[in-house]
Amino acid sequence: MGAIHEQMKARRKALGLKQEDMELRVGMSRQQYQYLESKGNPRLDTLELIAKGLKMEVMLVPQEKLRDIADILAGKKKIGSELRVTATGSTIEPSPEDDPWRGLLGDHDD
Repeated sequence: MGAIHEQMKARRKALGLKQEDMELRVGMSRQQYQYLESKGNPRLDTLELIAKGLKMEVMLVPQEKLRDIADILAGKKKIGSELRVTATGSTIEPSPEDDPWRGLLGDHDD
């Protein structure tokens, strides 16, 4: 997955943003952002702010699910393969757009 600062830099570049653009997105100077992106160790609240500015999410993933998450993000594993029953009794296969993370992290429908 890479270090956090490497992920921040890669995502910023993927969005076509410069370090200067982050001032408007997250409210920190280019110098502050540059430091965090080069070798910084941001606090959690700062990381959440940066993630939001980069259209990302900070997520804690159980270690035993890490490979599954990495495979899904890399497109190596499909999700949403359970069949659903409609009100008329027919079955349909859900698309990943319906709920791509359903059950992956051990959550249950209550």
